Amino acid sequence: MQFNEIAVEEVYRRDEKLKKEDVQALMEWMGKQPHLPKATELQVASFLHSCYYSNEAAKNSIDAYFTVKSLCPDIFSSRTINDNILRATVDTQLFVVLPELTPAGDAVILSRKIDPDPRNFHMIGQLKLMDIVPLLHSYQYGPAKGFQLIIDMELTSLGHLLRINPSYVKKFAYYLQEGMPIRLKQIHFINLVPFMDKVFSFIKPVMKKELIDLFLVHTKMESLYEHIPQKLLPEEYGENVRNLIKNSENYLKFQESQLIDESKRQGSSKYQEDLFGAEGSFKKLDID
Repeated sequence: MQFNEIAVEEVYRRDEKLKKEDVQALMEWMGKQPHLPKATELQVASFLHSCYYSNEAAKNSIDAYFTVKSLCPDIFSSRTINDNILRATVDTQLFVVLPELTPAGDAVILSRKIDPDPRNFHMIGQLKLMDIVPLLHSYQYGPAKGFQLIIDMELTSLGHLLRINPSYVKKFAYYLQEGMPIRLKQIHFINLVPFMDKVFSFIKPVMKKELIDLFLVHTKMESLYEHIPQKLLPEEYGENVRNLIKNSENYLKFQESQLIDESKRQGSSKYQEDLFGAEGSFKKLDID
């Protein structure tokens, strides 16, 4: 089944707070920024929605989104099922949007390992899925009121932790916080492992407090069900991610082509320092 975008007029119809004239104003602003690529009306509407209808916040998000993508091609390029790392990741990592929304209207993403062997864990591939899956869902079905991410730690070992590169965590966390056009509401950790403290010691130093505050650690499934009803977690988890990526390759290639031209930027850019300025400190993180 080929990927098809939702009609932007349908997005406006569903969300009365999302105004076409505000989106058009943002598109006109983008047209005056020579370093930015062209974007579709649906993309721009998604930015405005994710920023709770603030045009100024959306401008910052748009600039961050396209700049980070351009500065980090290792994460945001080669998003095809023919890419060895991405193909291996979809075979070893489940990362899907569940079929039903929460009572509050949030979409639920489930991430869990299928293969326990750390040698088959590819962090870059996992980060690619964390970008591809929610954005394709947004462009196919319209922006969700929010996203709830469930990270199932079952089958995770210290071997996986040793394969995490904190510099990539930093880059993607920055993208998630500043640029990605979704509303991330909460990040739930379930089926905890004994070394959760080491997991957090790896990831928290490179994240802003606002993102860390979204973490909810569940020692029992009952506490998860207070946020996400148990009936939303079926045994089968929807569309095969391999097929989703394969059917969306033309759209993903279009997204890859949307890069900035830094030589045309008017004024200075903060993103180079924000993304790469503190990488030396990552070497201090280790596991005892």
